[in-house]
Amino acid sequence: MPLLRIQTNQSIAPERRQSLAARASALVSELLGKPERYVMVALEPDCHMLFAGSDAPLANMELKSIGLPESETARFSDALCRLVRDELGVEAERVYIEFVDAPRRMWGWNGGTF
Repeated sequence: MPLLRIQTNQSIAPERRQSLAARASALVSELLGKPERYVMVALEPDCHMLFAGSDAPLANMELKSIGLPESETARFSDALCRLVRDELGVEAERVYIEFVDAPRRMWGWNGGTF
């Protein structure tokens, strides 16, 4: 049920995409304490984006999950910012992250909802 969407203006070589997605998936599973079999990661490289009027390396992320604890978002933000810094060279001050706690009845899977 967790979804991490990473949009960036940085290119990601095709051979690196799988390793980045795998690292992000494992991180989300660890952060949320949820089985990785439910984690989805969407990478959107090469987006035409500006932040503060500049096209210097940047990223926008969305972490959506059922039961996402508001008290942990600062810790999640730090971990996710480190991920994109290490993998894409995007510094934390060039990252926005939206955290979304989705109601169970509003998240569909396998022909039903959670």
